[in-house]
Amino acid sequence: MKENGKISNAVIRRLPRYRRVLKELMKRGIERISSNDLSLLIGYTASQIRQDLNNFGGFGQQGYGYNVEGLYAQIGSILGLDREYKMAIIGSGNLGQAIANYTTYYRAGFVVSAIFDVNPKLIGISINGIEVLDYENLDTFLEENPIDIGIICTTKSSAQDVANRLIKGGVKGIWNFAPVDIEVNDDISVENVHLSDSLNTLAYYISHNQK
Repeated sequence: MKENGKISNAVIRRLPRYRRVLKELMKRGIERISSNDLSLLIGYTASQIRQDLNNFGGFGQQGYGYNVEGLYAQIGSILGLDREYKMAIIGSGNLGQAIANYTTYYRAGFVVSAIFDVNPKLIGISINGIEVLDYENLDTFLEENPIDIGIICTTKSSAQDVANRLIKGGVKGIWNFAPVDIEVNDDISVENVHLSDSLNTLAYYISHNQK
């Protein structure tokens, strides 16, 4: 479960799914649930669920199970969702606009503070009430406006330069949608999102399920 004394990435990546299922249970008015019943809903074994949660302390009670609302809040706290994150999107094309629209809809403490682009046709337009700014002014903006997460929606060739400027400006987390893995120091957190990888994986499962 743990890698070099730290919680493994596999465990961390399962936590959002637990939280999502717990939120649905709360909507249905369910106050408590056992690891066995949670297993049926989420697809992981009851043993896996208990092991994952035990990494962070004992949340359940034998014979009672888990308090749904309490576990939802605790997982949110573990994930750092008990605070607000300010974000800047670099690249206001279709993907950048979609992310800006999604985060506004999601309303989970992730706030888009600014959007940047190099295209004169996009600079100055408004996306969800946020004006697209000139990328040339990114450094100055970051000096005056602390940003937690930089979202890269640019071309492959410019992604690393964008990341470098974001990091220089104090950004500690990068959500990268450019089709390339960017290189950063260990003190910077990066989530590389390769849409093609996900699509290729889906193609694999379709192909093999039909045989």
